[in-house]
Amino acid sequence: MKALYVRELTEEEQEALHNSLKSSDGFTVRRAQMVLLSANERLKVDEIGERVGCRGQAVREAIHAFHKEGLACLERKSRARQDDQRAFGDAARERLQELIRLSPRVLGYETSLWSLDLLAQASYTEGLTAHQVHPDTISETLHSMGIRWQRAKQRINSPDVDYEGKKSGETG
Repeated sequence: MKALYVRELTEEEQEALHNSLKSSDGFTVRRAQMVLLSANERLKVDEIGERVGCRGQAVREAIHAFHKEGLACLERKSRARQDDQRAFGDAARERLQELIRLSPRVLGYETSLWSLDLLAQASYTEGLTAHQVHPDTISETLHSMGIRWQRAKQRINSPDVDYEGKKSGETG
């Protein structure tokens, strides 16, 4: 396997790397050490790893990052995924908004009220999502679209035997 080294450093890069050795962030210090040891002392990846207390793979990643990003590789970056993870794309969100305005009976369901479970099922069967999603996903999507979703409230019935008559307005 071919040895991996950092390219020749400019004076500005040398100065910035030396200043980074004084950083309060351990990640920045460690990366600066790796790059400087590779560039100045021409140490192999495993030797650098032994000196700074890490594996050779971490050194390889640091060197590749330096070649790709320059001094920006000294800053810690988010490890979160950068691709779109939404279950509903923009077009599917618009279609979902239209879907909740329809009665479920129009789509062949035997109820006249949408539930989150039923919306999740209908979203999949209508092709809005690539796979069956959880009802919480539906809830979060509706919330992000500014649509409030609440379950119908159950009313408490009174133990009074005349309750139905009083409730219906027949008296008084």
